[in-house]
Amino acid sequence: MNIISILLIILFIVNILFAGIIIFIERKNASATWAWVLILFFIPFLGFLIYIFLGQNLTRRRLFDWEGINKIGITDILNRQIAQIKNTEFSFYNENIDPYRDMIYMHLINNDAILTKDNSIEVLNDGKLKFDRLKEDILHATDHIHLQYYIFRNDDLGKEIINLLTRKAEEGLTVRILYDELGSRKLRLKHFRRLTEAGGEVGVFFPSKIARINIRLNYRNHRKLSIIDGKTGYVGGFNCGNEYLGVSTKFGYWRDTHLRISGNAVDPMQTRFILDWNQASKKHGIAYETRYFPMKEDSGNAALQIVSSGPDSEWEQIKNGYIKMITKAEHSIYIQTPYFVPDESLQDALRIAALSGKDVRIMIPRMPDHPFIYWATLSHIGQLLKAGVNVYIYQKGFIHAKSIVVDRNISSVGTANIDMRSFRLNFEVNAFIYDQETSEKLALDFEQDMMHSDKLTKEKYKARSKYIRFKESVSRLLSPIL
Repeated sequence: MNIISILLIILFIVNILFAGIIIFIERKNASATWAWVLILFFIPFLGFLIYIFLGQNLTRRRLFDWEGINKIGITDILNRQIAQIKNTEFSFYNENIDPYRDMIYMHLINNDAILTKDNSIEVLNDGKLKFDRLKEDILHATDHIHLQYYIFRNDDLGKEIINLLTRKAEEGLTVRILYDELGSRKLRLKHFRRLTEAGGEVGVFFPSKIARINIRLNYRNHRKLSIIDGKTGYVGGFNCGNEYLGVSTKFGYWRDTHLRISGNAVDPMQTRFILDWNQASKKHGIAYETRYFPMKEDSGNAALQIVSSGPDSEWEQIKNGYIKMITKAEHSIYIQTPYFVPDESLQDALRIAALSGKDVRIMIPRMPDHPFIYWATLSHIGQLLKAGVNVYIYQKGFIHAKSIVVDRNISSVGTANIDMRSFRLNFEVNAFIYDQETSEKLALDFEQDMMHSDKLTKEKYKARSKYIRFKESVSRLLSPIL
């Protein structure tokens, strides 16, 4: 037996072992299991390397220490709200929100997502507007500034934000910025030297153990949060970089959605930041001090829950929230997402809603920033066209908004795309909003975007080339692990 034959036998045994790990130990869902088995057997050596980079499982790890939240009374609030909802004692400012009591309970019991009812929400659908508002809040900060981004560029916008943070740190404020190493792979700690010399702190989520080589391609922190003085919070789809201002030659105008929130909902946003920071910066953890959770002035009457999800969670909380919203719909469902690669449960929920006569509209971009995901998106969209879903292809630039609006009455905006990566592999955060005024604004934004979109009809979809059909088929097959 020659050396090549021996190597092939060894490779076959290794593939069998890894297939066994995937099936019997990792206990991934059936779709992902089959996708990995196909990769291991059809591209044995490369498949082995891909699994090392992408296939690790975090579901059994405890990554975040929740014990500190007891010090700020969140546990007491949770227990009280759960008891009130069970006993139908929980009241809302708006009676139209009462039908969503079971959805609120689901997020309370499974995600520790307290409901706050005194918030003011500003919808920011343009990058310049979003960062102008954020820079203004940074300039007026008096105690602390916490920023968290998946992507933070060392470009004109990034440098401007760092300079503002450095200025505030020099004034004596507590300034912290947390970024994901893979998302911000061109960023280096040296880019924050002036900030850290002024007393600011920088945290890196899941950093590589070898310089500039990060094998953890999955399980990234995709969250985007900003908290100013514990009184104002931002959450949504915008990262920090020039392209998000709409100046990219590749993407053109960047259409996204972010929320600026004032009120007690900022407390759970602050808690989420502290949990992520303490995981990434264990030597310089944040204590749960009252300065980070100040008393709030009455800002408004919008009710919302801040819901987090990640690969360390038992349940896919944000996806479950989406499905719950869809099944609650009586009239309409508007969805904007850059990637549409749902699992069967979400696909079925949308299909059933459309077949039941609901006005289901989905808006996706005309251009891909990740080709495989784009072709998988078109494949899944094609299935829903048959059920009567209205699909719109945004033409003005690149649409990156992650929003869903139901009956112009409730809505969700955050960082989660509609794909397996957001639901199972990345750390995400969304605001689930029980407010008619905000939901109406988001619905009007959707309808305004329709004026810059082409409607994808069944006839247009059927007319696509055989080459595109082939790319869709391959991408759909791999979609459980994209």
